[in-house]
Amino acid sequence: MWRHVQKTLSFNILPIALILICHSLYNPTDSGAVQITQNNLDMVLASNEVVFINFYAEWCKFSNMLMPIFDDAADEVVKEGYDTGKVVMGKVDCDKEGAIATRFHITKYPTLKLFRNGLPAKKEYRGKRSVEAFAEFIKKQLTDPIITFGSLKELHDLSEDKRHIIAYMDRRDQPEYEVIRRVAASLKDECIFHAGFGDASQQMHPPGQPIVVFRTDRKTSTEPDETYLGSLKSFDELYNWVQEKCIPLVREITFENAEELTEDGLPFLILFHHPSDTESIKKYKEIISRELVSEKQNVNFLTADGVRFEHPLHHLGKSVSDLPLIAIDSFRHMYLFPDYNDMEKPGKLKQFLQDLYSGKLHREFHYGPESPQVVVNTDMKVTTPPESTFKKLAPSKNRYTLLRDEL
Repeated sequence: MWRHVQKTLSFNILPIALILICHSLYNPTDSGAVQITQNNLDMVLASNEVVFINFYAEWCKFSNMLMPIFDDAADEVVKEGYDTGKVVMGKVDCDKEGAIATRFHITKYPTLKLFRNGLPAKKEYRGKRSVEAFAEFIKKQLTDPIITFGSLKELHDLSEDKRHIIAYMDRRDQPEYEVIRRVAASLKDECIFHAGFGDASQQMHPPGQPIVVFRTDRKTSTEPDETYLGSLKSFDELYNWVQEKCIPLVREITFENAEELTEDGLPFLILFHHPSDTESIKKYKEIISRELVSEKQNVNFLTADGVRFEHPLHHLGKSVSDLPLIAIDSFRHMYLFPDYNDMEKPGKLKQFLQDLYSGKLHREFHYGPESPQVVVNTDMKVTTPPESTFKKLAPSKNRYTLLRDEL
């Protein structure tokens, strides 16, 4: 190309042409992923529905291998011609932007995270790392997550083991639908979203007044549909309501969702039960709802099939024959709730959690039950709590370069 320029351009305009060519090749804003810094981060997240970010470090060879692929994928996404404000692919140099890395708990490089409506997805991206895979991933994120129904009859056949959000509306072009669509895009993994328009839903709402309802899974509850009473033009208000309805206070942990649950970084309070035992699950959920709702920001409340998760029981010195039982996994150690039957005594489970937070559970494993009258014998043999089992189901650190201080 340069030889061609030499032959065709006059000597007088040559320096200008050289400057223009070099600028077009060097200017990082012309192509590739958007460089995100502390100065533009919040603006990028607030002004785009979907933001896909590559958190990297220049010294990391895996980051350097991924960078040109990610940049090329960003160019492909731009070529798709999505509307302004729909999607941006960005990149963060974590050595230069340590505050951003800390804010989003980046512990390995490169890490790929999706943000939707300014909120980070629970899962990191762990799919194939190619231009085509990234472009397809973005396309999937922008696909309308709401299923349209053509008649009320179709609502009788919804999956009974899933939770559903159902919108009854006049038209798809109502502003309320765009709010519902954005909420659905963020929470589509937690609930299935449906919408009916015109004749399909006119019996269910007054003209010009769309209605949204929540339908719980029919396998565990016979509660009637619950109507949303807030503003359908407020994303935050609707999002918070849907999140509360679609993400149960007590969830079942499986080998399939364990990795996602560990990414919350919260300890697990787990009821291990026999697969056929539904009564203990019911009691456990009732107690959590009655006494421990205030702790939901500090701990994940879970149930686990004690047969499938037999290995953690062995760590606790228990077996399937000891079910049901309750334990805490702090991601460092596991602690057994002394007596399952004490679960129903008011305050017992809450105190168990408080003893974890205060470090009492750990101290008692070392030195036995605490008592103000007992002086600790420093010559006694120190015991170690059982090692965490569920941390081994967390995302593998071997997939990426670890931070320098972990090497």
